[in-house]
Amino acid sequence: MALVHEFERSGNWLFKRRSWLPVFIVAAGITAMYLTNRQAILFDPVKELVFLGISLAGEALRVLTVGFAPRNTSGRNTTAGQVAEDLNTTGAYSILRHPLYLGNLIMWLGPILFVRSSVFIILFFPVYWLYYERIMFAEEQFLRTRFGDAYDKWSEKVNAFIPGFREYIKPALPFSFRNVLKREYNSFINIFLIFVLLDLLRNYFLSERIYLTPMWMWISIPAGVIWTAVRIIHKKTSWLEVPGR
Repeated sequence: MALVHEFERSGNWLFKRRSWLPVFIVAAGITAMYLTNRQAILFDPVKELVFLGISLAGEALRVLTVGFAPRNTSGRNTTAGQVAEDLNTTGAYSILRHPLYLGNLIMWLGPILFVRSSVFIILFFPVYWLYYERIMFAEEQFLRTRFGDAYDKWSEKVNAFIPGFREYIKPALPFSFRNVLKREYNSFINIFLIFVLLDLLRNYFLSERIYLTPMWMWISIPAGVIWTAVRIIHKKTSWLEVPGR
């Protein structure tokens, strides 16, 4: 099999299963935290709030992408495979081709830094890149087939992963807060769940007792309330449905 077809095939396989990536990253992080110097993982409220802020910055990038995106251009079509009704070249997509994956990278930096292992941090970046490089390759092959010259002309001007703000184009659609709530409430709560899990295990490694640090408890409870409210609205009403989104 030619490499181009192998890359595309493996990229599509990873694309459909990309929701499993957090399981492996968290497992690796827990292992690294267990093996690291225990003094390094002592509770530090300032550092850990910074780590959380970094993750929320990644979520903010996803929000700015999803909030302006039309239907079926950056969806959660994991099991269905690649779907694209239109080529989105405005907003975040006018400064880089894969803003959601950059957002994911920034979101993951918070938990990665929480582990306080330089070896784990160094290994994370090439692993993340190798994983998503195949996915991005498969997506771009699909879009080249779907949109032809329009995609080639856009991709010639816009970097894949490093933003270039000189070519910024105002989003074609207005920002939709309801669309963001519908599509990002799980990503939002996952940030807090991962930090809570790391905090619980950190405390167990240090004291052999499972408990949640009060700071993380008071942060995670409101996040859980927000997630529960949005999920009920999503499942029980049509309020979050926006035409064309």
